[in-house]
Amino acid sequence: MSNDTPDIASMTFEDALKALEDIVRKLEGGEAALDESIALYERGERLRQHCQARLDAAQARIEKIVQGADGEVRGTAPFDAAN
Repeated sequence: MSNDTPDIASMTFEDALKALEDIVRKLEGGEAALDESIALYERGERLRQHCQARLDAAQARIEKIVQGADGEVRGTAPFDAAN
């Protein structure tokens, strides 16, 4: 892998997903030597974990929508990942 590869933590969900798709395409196409394939697989797993964490955070934010006693949506509350 090259040094100009973006840091996964700073990637948007969409960028990480595209990078993961590119890795899958390379691995399925057999374009890489064994050592490169292993490095690609490891990066792919980190990208998958990053995407899953972003999806989990988005789901938690959606679930945090505040409802009134009558069940009507009253607004949203900030999501606090610590809780």
